[in-house]
Amino acid sequence: MKSLIDRLKKVKEEAKSGGGIEKLKKIKEKGKLTPRERIDLLLDEGSFQEINLLVKYNVGAPGDGIIIGHGTIDGRKICVFAHDASVFGGSQGYMHGKKLYKIYEIALKSGIPIIGLNDSPGARVIRPDLAGSDDPYKVSDEKHAGVVFYINTKCSGTIPQISAILGNCTGGSVYSPALTDFIFMVDGISRMFITGPRVIEKVTGEKVDLETLGGAKIHSQITGICDFRVNSEIECFKEIRKLLSFLPSNYKELPPVIKCKDSPVRECIEIENIIPENPKTGYDVKKVIKSIVDNEEFLEIKKEFAQEVVIGFARLNGKTVGIVANQPIVKAGCMTVESSFKQARFIRFCDSFNIPLLLLVDTPGYLPGKQQEYEGIIRHGAKVLFALSEATVPKIAILLRKVYGGAALGMGILPGFGTDFVFALPTAEIGPMGAEQAVQLFYKDELDKAEDKEKFLKEKIEEYRKEYADSIAIASKVSYIDDIIEPKDIRKYAINHFELLKNKLREPFKNKWHDNMPL
Repeated sequence: MKSLIDRLKKVKEEAKSGGGIEKLKKIKEKGKLTPRERIDLLLDEGSFQEINLLVKYNVGAPGDGIIIGHGTIDGRKICVFAHDASVFGGSQGYMHGKKLYKIYEIALKSGIPIIGLNDSPGARVIRPDLAGSDDPYKVSDEKHAGVVFYINTKCSGTIPQISAILGNCTGGSVYSPALTDFIFMVDGISRMFITGPRVIEKVTGEKVDLETLGGAKIHSQITGICDFRVNSEIECFKEIRKLLSFLPSNYKELPPVIKCKDSPVRECIEIENIIPENPKTGYDVKKVIKSIVDNEEFLEIKKEFAQEVVIGFARLNGKTVGIVANQPIVKAGCMTVESSFKQARFIRFCDSFNIPLLLLVDTPGYLPGKQQEYEGIIRHGAKVLFALSEATVPKIAILLRKVYGGAALGMGILPGFGTDFVFALPTAEIGPMGAEQAVQLFYKDELDKAEDKEKFLKEKIEEYRKEYADSIAIASKVSYIDDIIEPKDIRKYAINHFELLKNKLREPFKNKWHDNMPL
């Protein structure tokens, strides 16, 4: 028995060496961590349990370029995989794909989150004369890397899926992460693209480097694919752990509740000084958010993309909430093509995983202009309406200052979108358009004839505001505004009413095969 045990230990140690010391050394020389270092830094110390350690490519490459298993983060079970770039560059061969598919199935069956540490160029390119049994196109099997997108889709809305891009990832190794819920990228080492620079130059003649084509900055600021851009792999793993602390393990569970030392009845006096009374004056809504939430802790998502809307996770009295807020210091808080995608996807994630929504509203409407129309603001704006209409989690909207026109729909202010409570501050204005624009439209002839145009305009604007836009006046005429509250009481009202809604009966929104969201 001892000799067999000794042999087993030796074989396992060899398997853990991946492509060998020299190849692992080359990974380190590129400023990257090895796959096993990544797993150890991500998970609780000593918690990783590997699966299929001894599975290998038919010519002996350990693990066939991927490590799979399970462990814990803050004591909670998760599944994880890490591409091993020391074995065939981390490319996806047949056994590699079988292992990848398998860990997703385990996570789905167990009802626990899955985290992918991606560092793969995608499908392995094999010379036909050397293909043998490893050629995925010569093996008949329904569960492999080429169809991991199917299991990604089955996991969607069932368990949280988190991807870290930690190398040059192409093809299937970017399509699969794109189907997951959140993507992390590290400056200097993370790149995502379908087609690499050499192929692009050969086909189109266009010259582009790796970073410009698909670096972390590009996907954080331009494409919006990246949710979190960080400076190092160590920071990446810390942020993944932080994100998980806000999320449940699956769709049947509620998010973790953290013991809160921040008083649920704390007043937010500073908000009175943050929000200017003049609807044209900008302010940073993130200051409002941090004032409201527990211990000023706010995990912002896609912070560099479509900054006219702010989304992210926070806690109120120790319980996770998803926040959607207009940002008045960027494009005046207008809603856009880009912000619609950002907002709708976040709302749908929160609704999938039992996370209540807090909507902080201050927007003049959808951004006008030919470019927005050409880019499909009608279709993209409809995504938000669709997401809000389908969302059955508790929803509370607070009108901070203004909402005009269709934005009242897109921010869930008007009745009919299932928003459970709508509160407004005394500074709030509601109307089909701003008071100044309305007066100039309705009183154009009188304004042209007025001797003192400035005085006439000022008087009419004041009249319009009092009659049609003023929140206190409107609250006396409509029932969808539940109360006008003081800024200092926002936290208290939000906590009280989310507590009221904690057992809200959520009726499934489906009696059909599936919906047809305006993608």
